Amino acid sequence: MAVDIATSRLRSWHGNHGLARLVAGWMTLGLILLAGSAMATEAVSPISFGILPIGSAAESLEQWRPLLEDLQKRLGRPVTTVSVSSYAGLSSAIGAQRVDVAFVSGKLAVEAVTHQHMQVFAQFLRNDGAKGNVAMLVVRGDSLIHTLADLLAKPGHWRYGRSEKLSVTGYTAPEADVFAPRGLNSDTFFASVLVEDHQSTLLAVVNREVDVATSNNPDMDLFRRHFPDEASQLRVIWRSPLIPSGVLVVREGLSASVRQQLTGFILAYGKAPGEAGVRERAALARIPDLGGFTPQNDQALQPFVDMQYALLRQQAQHGQWVSQQARQARLTQIDQDYQRDSQALLPH
Repeated sequence: MAVDIATSRLRSWHGNHGLARLVAGWMTLGLILLAGSAMATEAVSPISFGILPIGSAAESLEQWRPLLEDLQKRLGRPVTTVSVSSYAGLSSAIGAQRVDVAFVSGKLAVEAVTHQHMQVFAQFLRNDGAKGNVAMLVVRGDSLIHTLADLLAKPGHWRYGRSEKLSVTGYTAPEADVFAPRGLNSDTFFASVLVEDHQSTLLAVVNREVDVATSNNPDMDLFRRHFPDEASQLRVIWRSPLIPSGVLVVREGLSASVRQQLTGFILAYGKAPGEAGVRERAALARIPDLGGFTPQNDQALQPFVDMQYALLRQQAQHGQWVSQQARQARLTQIDQDYQRDSQALLPH
């Protein structure tokens, strides 16, 4: 439209029709070149990859580095990383549309899909072939806590180490399977609660700063790798049922061509024949327990929605309320949120 207006004005110049046509032509060519330049810039814009921390943020970045370097070569564009120290930090980056693709799990993945315009396209496959992890409660080997019953027998006595509330294995699973069904809340059951990453809470158990801590098999494996002597002093007193593995999500607004390249690369990674496959599998092995990726969609997150729903209902039923009406209002809201999130995971 800008070119048409400019051309019309130029044609109104008396006696300069040839010049008008020449200038209009150059203006049109300039706009085409500018548009082409913008398209070229868009074509090589970086892909931002968000990494859920296992261990420290720096350690997680180093674990993923070889795979992301291969991805950069395949896409022919820079791949930048958003490596954060907390689940909340990654959720904030995704919500601000600063992440194109991310490794997430559990509640964080549900939030990304239902409220932050992301879609699941792959799921982690463990190196033993399993599609899930196990949450744990861990104590020192010489602890007086020998069983879960020992732990639960002394409310207000023990010190607890857990992860933030967006963590499935570090908070939701133990809360849903151990505490809430018994009418308990870990925040009030223990004498004190330390909220840190898995590696820090395991060290806190070893150093007698807490009596029991949450963990999972990937973080326990990583802890054994880095702190073999300390790991030998730990004992697991509870394991959860299998919890679905983390997933990879991609931003809905990413172009179809880039998305197709990205998906193809991730799903094929580690499966190439010969030396290439050996090198790729070595890169995968740097990420704790990761053996590869399998195709998946948003419905892989339904078990997390179910777990969160069960936990919230149990907490509402056993909580203290000013009236029965207030309790019922909370239960109704939980039911509505569950239906909304379950609906959002269906194909559309």
